[in-house]
Amino acid sequence: MGGTSNEHKLLCFRFYRAVRDHEPVQTLEDMRKLEIFHWEEGSRQLTYTPSEALLYAIVHDHQAYAQYLLNQFSDDALAMPGENFRCCTSSAPHLSMAIRYNRKDIMALILHVAHRMPTLRSYVNRRGCNHLEDGKTPLHLACELSHSETVIMLLGSGASPQAEDQDDMTPLDLILVKLRTSKVNIGAKKLCIERLLMFMPEVRFKMKSSLKNDPQYWSKVLGEETFNYLVGRIPGTLFLIAMQRTLAQLPAQNFFKSLDELPIPAFLKPVTQPLMQS
Repeated sequence: MGGTSNEHKLLCFRFYRAVRDHEPVQTLEDMRKLEIFHWEEGSRQLTYTPSEALLYAIVHDHQAYAQYLLNQFSDDALAMPGENFRCCTSSAPHLSMAIRYNRKDIMALILHVAHRMPTLRSYVNRRGCNHLEDGKTPLHLACELSHSETVIMLLGSGASPQAEDQDDMTPLDLILVKLRTSKVNIGAKKLCIERLLMFMPEVRFKMKSSLKNDPQYWSKVLGEETFNYLVGRIPGTLFLIAMQRTLAQLPAQNFFKSLDELPIPAFLKPVTQPLMQS
């Protein structure tokens, strides 16, 4: 197929609109696989790579197309998109996009593929773009957005709660900053902290001295028990310690299945019950 730059842009817009309108998968693939001949460069290229098409599927929540791309292309679908889709090399742009748009179903598909592919074993802990994401991991982003369900999905999939961004801030630090600067969604922020603690046998974070310097404020915001535990005044409860050791034994690739099979009451499981009441 030959064409000018304007024709190329028109075809790209049609593809974008088709994904937005949730056209059938085969229709989208027929459009994506159309080749454009660039006279200036003397070469042919597809309208979009699987990686770029997956970004559109995430934005518009086209779950069937996302599943097709991830199943059929795997590595290529999670590869770095072209320069038009990024300002610099980002670690896990598809996972970050799914978190930003709160596409939990597509995120679960991405995590499943990442566990299946040997080349993607570190995918969930890769740091993001320094310009746009300040070196945050996907877990940082989920905590910053107070997406508590996403936080447990990432932790269960092997995300490290001790990872640091370019400012040496852990995910816990980011939540504490949000609690200090915003009074919105307090419950969701505290739930994110509770879930982080289940995967943090050793509590290390940058803002510990800030908590110690203002105990009246932080004990009120976090609750006495959580505050005293974070600053090291009291040990973890027996329940917390038991859950930390139990969850550490569950395989990341089958975390939720293994969690569901634990012989404990459902209300004690972290996906349904907060760890510390405050």
